[in-house]
Amino acid sequence: MKKILVVFGTRPEGIKMCPLVNELKKRKKFDVKVCVTGQHKEMLNQVLEVFDVVPDYDLSIMKKGQDLFDITINILDRIKRILLNVCPDFVLVHGDTSTTFATALACYYLQIPVGHVEAGLRTGNVFSPFPEEFNREAVSLISKINFAPTERSKNNLIKEGKNPKNIYVTGNTAIDALQTTIKETYIHEELNWVDDSRLILITAHRRENLGEPMEHMFRAIKRVLLEHPDVKAIYPIHLNPKVRDTAKKIFGNNTQIHLIEPLNVIDFHNFMNKSYLILTDSGGIQEEAPSLGKPVLVMRDTTERPEGVEANTLKLVGTEEEMIYKSFKELLESKEEYEKMSKASNPYGDGRACEKIVDILERELK
Repeated sequence: MKKILVVFGTRPEGIKMCPLVNELKKRKKFDVKVCVTGQHKEMLNQVLEVFDVVPDYDLSIMKKGQDLFDITINILDRIKRILLNVCPDFVLVHGDTSTTFATALACYYLQIPVGHVEAGLRTGNVFSPFPEEFNREAVSLISKINFAPTERSKNNLIKEGKNPKNIYVTGNTAIDALQTTIKETYIHEELNWVDDSRLILITAHRRENLGEPMEHMFRAIKRVLLEHPDVKAIYPIHLNPKVRDTAKKIFGNNTQIHLIEPLNVIDFHNFMNKSYLILTDSGGIQEEAPSLGKPVLVMRDTTERPEGVEANTLKLVGTEEEMIYKSFKELLESKEEYEKMSKASNPYGDGRACEKIVDILERELK
């Protein structure tokens, strides 16, 4: 029986890795252990509960005011003991977080093979998104097996010199998660508030957008809301105090938008499902929303998910106020433009990514 250690630390990672943990535990070939780093704490715990995943190890690194130095140093220091104790045959990490980078680096130091889930995403700019683009490029140097969500991701890795034999296209595990979380009978008091209005779901938290770019984003949204009284917006606001201060400054007492606390994964996915369109600077939402037929305006200058832009499920609108304003307004006022995006096909898989990944592991880990 092969020992597999699955390591993750943030809410988005948890959403995408918990279905994989549960698929691994179905197979008799694997002894599966789960380690969470605590890079996110409360937000991650909600996800673990939804998917009924109980960590075997918790590094509990989170502290007030932590920065990238704190996160990286503390994970490296604490995960060494876990790796030496478990002696895994294989470690699985996800995506592009500091948890992923530090864990992969620790495995490299101990010569433990790593599998990278959601490998090969690239913007081509190591500072955008920051530090995620660097993290995923660095992990690709270490990974023994790369599980790419799309053919484009696979080709990115091949262009960088990675062995094609070690790259598998599986789709994205985010789509698998939706099968657990979406409920047709879902109700929530905030959705009662929305009533018959068109719901706009907003998320914004990227480090590179803090400050003036975020002010531009929020001012554009506010302008469009004021011009469209039939629209209401819900913003599950990130815990970062800088994000909260900016949102309160711009949106103030606007009665068309509710700033609410972060939602658990079931609530958030169902809010997406009930929304008219989504404005975000997040990564994962760019994969999830197309499965639900929801147009997404991506408030970033770059995206590592160009497949969605090419499929016309996403539109990259940057962080300048006028571009966001015009694009948002157009989707509300043009039925033709809206339907082009809402009816586009999803390029991120069929909801069987976890099954494919575990099938590959069964073949490769002999």
